[in-house]
Amino acid sequence: MQRQPLVIANWKMNGNRHLTSQLAEALRESGALLNDVSVVVCPPAVLLPAWQSEVFYDDVHLGAQDVNEHHAGAHTGEHSLQLLTETGAEYVLIGHSERRQLYGDSDDRVQAKVDAVLAFQEQKLKVVLCLGEHEHERDNGETFARIEGQLAKALANVSAAQLAHVVIAYEPVWAIGTGKTASPQQAQEVHAFIRNWLQQRYDAAAATVPLLYGGSVKADSAPALFAETDIDGGLIGGASLEPEAFLAICRAAQARRS
Repeated sequence: MQRQPLVIANWKMNGNRHLTSQLAEALRESGALLNDVSVVVCPPAVLLPAWQSEVFYDDVHLGAQDVNEHHAGAHTGEHSLQLLTETGAEYVLIGHSERRQLYGDSDDRVQAKVDAVLAFQEQKLKVVLCLGEHEHERDNGETFARIEGQLAKALANVSAAQLAHVVIAYEPVWAIGTGKTASPQQAQEVHAFIRNWLQQRYDAAAATVPLLYGGSVKADSAPALFAETDIDGGLIGGASLEPEAFLAICRAAQARRS
């Protein structure tokens, strides 16, 4: 089946109100693009209200970069599901490699966050589950074992019905912020493995899950990556801070529909 291409901008700890206006205007001027490509922007949490104000009448989706697994309580500096949905967030990144490496998001905590989001009944958010291997794991031939372990743990309690609210982003850790990019063939190999794993566990429901590539995607590398069978779009870091570069990546995803 043909899945709607999806491109997600992850600003990380970058951006400001000026960039929200800039990118919103650029996307608005390319409105036809949004008929063919689902676009999500994940700014820092403090900018989510500004994004909601800028694009509430456009077909641009808002996303959060992380969420706390607890409903409320003494978790200074964290954001609950309720708080995020009140800002208009519709997607949330979970398990990004930087969260795993720098901020203690173990496989257990990633699972807890996935479970919390999918159990949140007041307003359904979509989970963007990030996973990927380190360079030494790839060099040692452990890529598929690492990916399978992350999938099995994060989705342990996820039903086939809940899978409709899941997006998976493969982000090889060795290609994030390094300027390195997996070749289209390397990326497709892992995406095909993920799709096959999902099919074995969830049968037909797996066909609808968008699989994104995230790893220093640029305007010039996007067309070849998005041409691969199981790569449905991208999780974009640095290039999403440059409106023209981000639009070029979205157009590469749009070409996937033709």
